[in-house]
Amino acid sequence: MLTVPGRIAGAAGTAGRAGAEAAAEAAASAGDGEAREAGAAREVRLSSPSRVLWPEAGFTKLDLAQYIVAVGAAFVAANGDRPISLQRFAGNIDGEQFFSKNPPKGTPDFVRSVMVTYPSGRTHPQLVIDEPAAAVWAVQMNTIVFHPWPSRAEDSDHPDELRIDLDPQPGTDFDDAIPVAFEMRSVLAEAGLTTFIKTSGNRGLHLACPIEPTHEFLDVRHAVIAAARELERRMPDQVSTSWWKELRGTRIFVDFNQANRDRTMAGAYSPRAVAQATVSCPIGWDELENVNPRDFTIATVPDRLVKLGDPWAKLHAHPGSIGDLLLWWERDVQDGLGELPFPPDFPKMPGEPPRVQPSRARSGS
Repeated sequence: MLTVPGRIAGAAGTAGRAGAEAAAEAAASAGDGEAREAGAAREVRLSSPSRVLWPEAGFTKLDLAQYIVAVGAAFVAANGDRPISLQRFAGNIDGEQFFSKNPPKGTPDFVRSVMVTYPSGRTHPQLVIDEPAAAVWAVQMNTIVFHPWPSRAEDSDHPDELRIDLDPQPGTDFDDAIPVAFEMRSVLAEAGLTTFIKTSGNRGLHLACPIEPTHEFLDVRHAVIAAARELERRMPDQVSTSWWKELRGTRIFVDFNQANRDRTMAGAYSPRAVAQATVSCPIGWDELENVNPRDFTIATVPDRLVKLGDPWAKLHAHPGSIGDLLLWWERDVQDGLGELPFPPDFPKMPGEPPRVQPSRARSGS
């Protein structure tokens, strides 16, 4: 059994958005190693604690659970009160894996779910994490990577975060994404948005802007496309918005499809299934030029959080509007730039171009 601190004061659950902001303040106080707790600690059973999840690094299931306990306040502030998908592994990171969204049989009563609508129109309950114990339970269920929605549980149809995934393509690396991130920050600032940043835990960077939850996913997708196109105009040799890999070249791809309903990125402070047991770690903009993403692991991030606090603690303090970005979208539509392809498992969407790889379209195959 693992003892997990109680629910973070004012955190998710019925407290909703205001509670999550209180959780963020609690996470900020973690700079001195203290996180505010409410209620008694929970005992969470952990089977096979010595199972090695990261063979190269040697970290075990117990190491992962202890990491989640150590960063619990910041983890819940970033990922709590949101529908969440769990990336679960049958053995270690090199083995079979699958995504789990619905509450499995035997889910404890302190882990809730919320009804969400998927792109197909089907509705189904999806898991929600409200406290560190729920995340540790997910570890017990062999979860390594946590993928939260950009919307709150009580209003899952309206994102309160605009997220941008900067994905280095073959021939580029993390360092190539750094100037792109700075320029995207400038683009979003011109649209009236404040941007926070984290490492992806692998080769890329993730940007997040707090936004008012007043628009549906399709609008937020269009806002991301508008920002991405403006970035591409400014950095045509370094940035691509092409959905087709054969057209991206050695550039940073702005993955606009991550803004769709039921498309998620690894959450802040989530471990990743890569050899070094890296973490998708929030950083300050003043750190970016000197960051090595491999330095942020389940072994190092807890001490970092104690010493430096949580760079995302005030992420939702001042949400912005995507209104200007939607005006940019309409401008581009008038100039002949319309919808872009959706993921292959999505239903055909209005105005979408053919989902045919350009080289195949040219060959007629």
